[in-house]
Amino acid sequence: MHAIDYGIIALYLAVLLWLGLRGKHQVGSVTDLILDGRRLTLPALAMSLVSTWYGGILGVGEYSYNYGISNWLVFGVPYYVAALLFAFLLSRKAREMQLVTIPGRLAQVYGNQTALAGAIIVFLMTVPASYVLMLGVLGTQFFGWPLWGGVIVGTLFSLIYIYFGAFRAVVITDKVQFTVMFAGFTLMLVILVSKFGGWEFLSTNLPDSHFTWHGGNSGWYICSWYFIALQTLIDPAFHQRTYAAKSSSVAFKGILVSILCWTIFDCLTTTCGLYARAILPDLSNAVESYPALAQKILPTGLLGLFGVTMLSIIIGTVDSYSFLAGSTFGHDIIPRIKKVSESQIVKLTRLGLFVSAGLSIIWALFFRSAVDIWYAFGSVGTPALLIPVVTSLVGKRRMPGAHAFVATVTSGGVSLLWYLSKYFSETGEFWLNIQPIFPGLVVSIVIYLSSTRPDSATDLPQSKL
Repeated sequence: MHAIDYGIIALYLAVLLWLGLRGKHQVGSVTDLILDGRRLTLPALAMSLVSTWYGGILGVGEYSYNYGISNWLVFGVPYYVAALLFAFLLSRKAREMQLVTIPGRLAQVYGNQTALAGAIIVFLMTVPASYVLMLGVLGTQFFGWPLWGGVIVGTLFSLIYIYFGAFRAVVITDKVQFTVMFAGFTLMLVILVSKFGGWEFLSTNLPDSHFTWHGGNSGWYICSWYFIALQTLIDPAFHQRTYAAKSSSVAFKGILVSILCWTIFDCLTTTCGLYARAILPDLSNAVESYPALAQKILPTGLLGLFGVTMLSIIIGTVDSYSFLAGSTFGHDIIPRIKKVSESQIVKLTRLGLFVSAGLSIIWALFFRSAVDIWYAFGSVGTPALLIPVVTSLVGKRRMPGAHAFVATVTSGGVSLLWYLSKYFSETGEFWLNIQPIFPGLVVSIVIYLSSTRPDSATDLPQSKL
């Protein structure tokens, strides 16, 4: 990279920091802290949700490089379907309930014990380890830093403006990141097609498996991602933006617009991933495919702009999930253990940011694969929370509080043990060669069906949490 490229990146980071700190304001209430006073418009909601939910850009590049168009069927379609389910089943009702967080609803329906267990799981699922790892990879690729250096610097930078500006700062910076991500990948694809050609070039230089629906993976592996995608129904980023919308109509329409944007962006990123494999077939680490491709084909200046694109996509997710983890720690975990005031929740949320940052750094350096992190936490957290959260919002059957707690802890525990089984197997396979998300889901469904009656749902009073 040239000094001009570094200058472009530095200028972008400075502007992002300035915009984020402009969001600094006096927090008057918990709703103001976590939801910015429920004033999110449709464009703001869509831009914020799109940039937040697509932070795994290097994971997308990794999968596209290794498995081709199967990326669209693994990281695209299942998440569109899950987002549609969220929009039609949950968005309007969740917004009308005036909720603040997922554990708050669990407390209303199932009691404090289940809410605390759910809050801990939500916290662990929102720790942005996979995205912090991607920042470390970019630091290595663009600046020559060691991985650990990029991980630490990227994490701390993302904390600065959300520490002061809370959710408002997240939304302000998300608007910029949305614009940059589309512009950068559109430019990259135009250059690739003009320089190397289109379909004929790809079909000549890619393995045949890259044009199959499975990409060489087993059907069960791909199927498991369709169930992991159901974590969208319990994803705090979706819930937070739904609760923060100006109205239930804005929440519903904003999600539909977001799905359209993700579909377009998936076409851009998957195609660029195919070009990366065709042009650079011998990369030692596929997670570096996009940065390596940019360094290979882009001239000075445009390389810096693409570096900004990559950083904007990842930082837009790191700051959102860091804030979600911090607010879960300060609003939903500690206050369920001991009584705290609203002013203390603000301080605890800021403390939670640093707890989340520490865990992110440790897990990023342990796993070393964004896809592995998604798979691990999605396989454990989804079965633990899916049934309790969804049935707390819709349907006519609800578990008693004690059963909901058992379902949450047991299903998550079963999936965790199943996931860990591969580390104790000589072949590196899961028990019975079954993906870990399925046993946990079966346990949760069995407890739910055996402990509910068709008329067990009741209208519940709203609580502050």
